[in-house]
Amino acid sequence: MPGRGALVGLFALLAACAPAAWVPAQEGTVHLPPGFRINTFASGLGAPRFMAVSPSGDLFVSIPSRGQLVALPDRDGDGKADRVVLYADGLNRPHGLAFFRGFLYVAETGAVVRFPYRPGDLTGGRPEVVVSDLPPGGGHWTRTIAFGPDGKMYVSVGSSCNVCEERDPRRAGILQFTPDGTGGRIFARGIRNAVGITFHPRTGELWAANNGRDWLGDDFPPDTVLVVKDGAHYGWPHCNGSRVPDPDFGRPDFCKTAALPAVEIQAHSATLGLAFYTGNMFPAEYHADLFVGLHGSWNRSVPTGYKVIRIPMQGGRPGAPQDFATGWLQGNRAWGRPVDVITGRDGALYVSDDRAGLIYRISYSTR
Repeated sequence: MPGRGALVGLFALLAACAPAAWVPAQEGTVHLPPGFRINTFASGLGAPRFMAVSPSGDLFVSIPSRGQLVALPDRDGDGKADRVVLYADGLNRPHGLAFFRGFLYVAETGAVVRFPYRPGDLTGGRPEVVVSDLPPGGGHWTRTIAFGPDGKMYVSVGSSCNVCEERDPRRAGILQFTPDGTGGRIFARGIRNAVGITFHPRTGELWAANNGRDWLGDDFPPDTVLVVKDGAHYGWPHCNGSRVPDPDFGRPDFCKTAALPAVEIQAHSATLGLAFYTGNMFPAEYHADLFVGLHGSWNRSVPTGYKVIRIPMQGGRPGAPQDFATGWLQGNRAWGRPVDVITGRDGALYVSDDRAGLIYRISYSTR
């Protein structure tokens, strides 16, 4: 059913979680701009998180809670996965994944491994460890990976805490390596928890979705979208948002020189995956715009997030965020939590949902 009010037929019963009450997924309705439609691409995935598109066009998804990667081929092109294929099992909370020069790279919580990949592969062999000593676990255990136009590998590592002085300088930042895992160095610091990282398809800049700290009220500090520069410090734990000193760890002198965010997003939205639209299906005004998955709040008196937003780009610079896909949150009731977003080879936008166990496909048609 096209356009606003597109109904996603879903049948998983979701567990309860405060403050937003979880409801049966079939009650939910996802709203989109006119001309867009949404359908369930794959279901029964548990808690799918981050995605990557293979050189063959197959969608790969991480399921950290199961220690798995799965492949979701759509060889008949009907907009639904043909089947769920187990690509790899027994991994240590795999999260970010990326294809690069004949390998599928996977960021586990304490390591980066890679699988040899040939076009069309749907099952993996024995992985090779390329980075063995990432700071593991902690309050923010996810690790996300991306390859830049410079051929280097970038790995985000969240803080171990809500707010603190880290003992390990590699935490709360983004690390850079060569593809074989050597040459590791700190690329940027002061980024509390950049769950999503990606590169701008035209400028080659590294962008990150960063989660602000907790327990400073409903509306502060904001989540942020950053343009990450080599050697820059983005303020945490001393500053929040646009150089506002932290009440516990604030250093006003330091904050005056901290790097500023590109975009501020409503506090506690849980800003996760982000992707620039690189397909040809959507109208021209969407090309190279940034889409961001807002996972949704867990500690705000009035729930927020639970949606996908669009950040329009003009001349490579971001405009004000706009709602793109909404409806997972209805009042104080939620039935899904968007995580990652990615452009498929077919030009559709794919969205993972780790609460409903689904992958959605958002397409556009004038018919």
